[in-house]
Amino acid sequence: MISVDIGDGEYHEYASGISAGEVIENVHGKKSGAVAALIDGEERDMSHVLDQDCKVEPIDGESEQGLYIIRHSCAHLLAQAVTELFPDSRPTIGPPIEHGFYYDFHMDPIGEDSLKEIEKRMKELAKKNIPIIREDHGNEALREMFSSNPFKLEIMDQKIGHDVGSSAYRQGDFVDLCRGPHVSSTSQLRWFKLTSTSQAYWRADSDRESLVRIYGMCFATKEGLKERQRQIEEASKRDHKKIGKEMGLYMIDEMIGKGLPVWLPNGEVLKSEIERFAIETEEAYGYERVTTPVLGKKELFETSGHLPHYSDGMYPPMKMDDGEYYLKAMNCPMHHLVFSNRKRSYRELPIRIAEYGTVYRNELSGTLAGLLRVRMLSMNDAHIYCTLEQVAQEVESNVRMAQDYYEAFGFEDYDFRLSLWDPENKDKYIDQPENWEATQDHLRVIMDDLGVDYTEAIGEAAFYGPKIDIQFRTALGREESLATIQLDFAAKERFGLSYMDESGVENGEVFVIHRAPLSTHERFVAFLLEQWAGNLPTWLSPIQVQVITISEKHKDYAEKVRESLELAGVRVRVDDSDNTIGKKIRTHRKVRPAYMVILGDDEMDGGSVSIRSRGGEQKNGVALEEFVSDIFSEISNRSKALSIV
Repeated sequence: MISVDIGDGEYHEYASGISAGEVIENVHGKKSGAVAALIDGEERDMSHVLDQDCKVEPIDGESEQGLYIIRHSCAHLLAQAVTELFPDSRPTIGPPIEHGFYYDFHMDPIGEDSLKEIEKRMKELAKKNIPIIREDHGNEALREMFSSNPFKLEIMDQKIGHDVGSSAYRQGDFVDLCRGPHVSSTSQLRWFKLTSTSQAYWRADSDRESLVRIYGMCFATKEGLKERQRQIEEASKRDHKKIGKEMGLYMIDEMIGKGLPVWLPNGEVLKSEIERFAIETEEAYGYERVTTPVLGKKELFETSGHLPHYSDGMYPPMKMDDGEYYLKAMNCPMHHLVFSNRKRSYRELPIRIAEYGTVYRNELSGTLAGLLRVRMLSMNDAHIYCTLEQVAQEVESNVRMAQDYYEAFGFEDYDFRLSLWDPENKDKYIDQPENWEATQDHLRVIMDDLGVDYTEAIGEAAFYGPKIDIQFRTALGREESLATIQLDFAAKERFGLSYMDESGVENGEVFVIHRAPLSTHERFVAFLLEQWAGNLPTWLSPIQVQVITISEKHKDYAEKVRESLELAGVRVRVDDSDNTIGKKIRTHRKVRPAYMVILGDDEMDGGSVSIRSRGGEQKNGVALEEFVSDIFSEISNRSKALSIV
């Protein structure tokens, strides 16, 4: 007999050899909702045999751990369906992700029809209630089992080695290399849906094999899946790519290249308004602006450490008669040279150098997504040069600046992450353990003193220092990095940064803070469009007033209205075409002007306007002077809400 701790200080006696699932069913009933078990804190399958005293806890399917297991199992179900329908396909890896899973296959590309066929087969397999069975094998047996799949053999070489075995999971004729745990049967995988396919590369290396990645979402309950589908439907209405096209904000043309957006006139207006706001803010915070070239010599990026640590993200060199040049992927190396362009006194510190510099990054074509991930980025970038004693005040100022920005733009769903280095992956980072620990601790103290809630993430630091990332949650519930505040302890040595201290001695202890509270124009505009569904506050709207005439005889009055608004600095356009009033409204609604102004006989005779809001509400007979005054106030105050109608 064995003694099993079932929680709350209660113990049950069972015969040795009982399974974890049998214990959970005995204690919690058949409808416990458990999909796996915690045995002395370790995740195990429900079939795991208990042969000694232990503690057993159920893992509920709706918990974070439970959803991970369900989604991992659903990835296996996807692989089973694909290999049955496409026998020549080779499964590679299939991890759970937020809201679902994906699996990468070495196979020919598939279309929407194939995706539906695969999902149908998955549902058939789920209904068959196929047991999912763990098998433990030695190394030779595993290699024989997966001898026809070079991807699995490579995984074994890297993760398992040649002298030990591992586990595989079998469901029917399908078997996959995996450590588990998994659900007990395919019938527990009911609430899923395949969503899309994309191209991927084995080991995320464009020089390796091209793969087909199939994405799906999966939940423990029907309600969970339905809620996610509702979110996706809502997000599709807010898709910045769709909105950007309707509003005429930007274009991407294959002849120019993927990931290289062209800002159209309306988009340039929006981008310029954001930049104008940032320039005003930075001037108030004591920043100085510079402009640096879009390319630089190889030696610059070798000195900064970007070539040894970030070369995959940079474009190949251009060989010139005086050396090799690279398109810049970041502004900081040039800003370091701006700082060291002349001798600096301690009285000047901190020095804050800002630039809206365009940088270029060699992103894989399969990862590009509208404005969210591009190859040309206009960065809201700045670098602060200060002493260690000044770091706390500068970081605090930048956290407050970011919070003020997000309040102004209507962003609420964001949080902070302290991104740390991974001492087990020293190739990715500058190998100075003492500096890493000291600067990380310094940022922790600063964040604690600020009273800001944050999480920590190992392996997310920049190669030259720890950072505070601001994580934004999109309308689809997706977490994205919006902005960053990075503490760089390496630049001072690499670029010989120094200042003359109070005693006239050259001091090389210059710390650099990299910060971009508004991310890049591209990414920020994508977030902004999705946040507001394109219905931007008046001050940001590319078209603030769309004037619409009812008939040709109102053209002259429309011109007077336009002139009055433009004199007040309002962006206004006039539609005096022969189209019907209904067609004009439908056409301009897609462009989402803050207000439409309708002009007919009553308005012309009374010197007034009729104002129509985006929601369809209308306010008639408003004196022209009153409207001009009100909209001027709304724009000047950068109000988030439309207040005139």
